[in-house]
Amino acid sequence: MMAVLSLYLIVGASTPAYAMHIMEGYLPPGWAIFWWVVALPFFALGLRSLTHITKSTPELKLLLALSGAFTFVLSALKIPSVTGSCSHPTGTGLGAVLFGPLAMSVLGSLVLLFQALLLAHGGLTTLGANAFSMAIVGPFVAFWIYRLVMHSGQQRLAIFLASALADLTTYVVTSVQLALAFPAATGGFMASFVKFAGIFAITQVPLAISEGFLTVLVWNWLSNYGRQELEMLNLMKQGSGEEGVRVRS
Repeated sequence: MMAVLSLYLIVGASTPAYAMHIMEGYLPPGWAIFWWVVALPFFALGLRSLTHITKSTPELKLLLALSGAFTFVLSALKIPSVTGSCSHPTGTGLGAVLFGPLAMSVLGSLVLLFQALLLAHGGLTTLGANAFSMAIVGPFVAFWIYRLVMHSGQQRLAIFLASALADLTTYVVTSVQLALAFPAATGGFMASFVKFAGIFAITQVPLAISEGFLTVLVWNWLSNYGRQELEMLNLMKQGSGEEGVRVRS
């Protein structure tokens, strides 16, 4: 599955339009600076979280890399939407469940940086806005949805909902960001939000559902071949196939 996604990433055609990653120069300077200021504190806290994880459990570095790669591949798959825009999965739900939302604020931001530099997907001036929607809000939603649903003991359902809702929330926040920067002449912020959200919704809703199922498949693979790491993260009880309930914050 990952090989197929990687092949699509390499040979797939990209669409030169505004998308879930807000493109370079699209936001007015004031809003671009504002989102940078909002995102930076989360990035700093995320660095502390990653430092703690790698020092206390260095055995998890490979799983960290896998989480980052999963986010990179999924979020780089730009799928044409309506009115010349495009949508894409985010891939942040898995890492948020495994390592917590603060760690994903760093991994997701690095993914966005590399995509802006290597794939012209997103931009540097808009990196703060893109990081806030995809690398901060999305992972926090995934984290809390997972914890909430885990009270019922249904771990795969929790994984599915965490991943799918993180994707949907990212697109909602992006729509808010664009509506704040470009309110409609008639109807203001709300009319603009409905316009941007409507552009993404047609493709983003099925994408979110598909991402949820894909993340569950990856989780099943980890349950079989990465059981030791999941036990270290308290996501699976040691010596059994039972699911754990704790995740890193």
